[in-house]
Amino acid sequence: MNDELLDNLRLELRRGYLIVAVLAQLRTEYYGYELRKALADQGMDIEENTLYPLLRRLETQGLLESVWREENKRNKRFYRLSREGEAILAQLLDEWRAIDATLERIVAGATPLPSLED
Repeated sequence: MNDELLDNLRLELRRGYLIVAVLAQLRTEYYGYELRKALADQGMDIEENTLYPLLRRLETQGLLESVWREENKRNKRFYRLSREGEAILAQLLDEWRAIDATLERIVAGATPLPSLED
């Protein structure tokens, strides 16, 4: 098996659902580290060098709002879903559910491939 290929395909698959996970989690306000920890606590680990550029991109796209606030004598940037982000998240979740249902039908109906060792 080609481990590098599998890793690349996993990464490609993961990119799409990270966006949905971040948007869904930001229905509640979080600052970056707190968001990263909340996602990890639910089984979705995300590296800082992936999360922060994603947050900036989603904010630039108008899906997130942010505000700087002092907490525990430190300035932190808090993020939350914007109104447009809420609407987009709802549409993405509908799309996700439709794709998932279709994929489930395809996978359930697929004939297993014969083993190459046979």
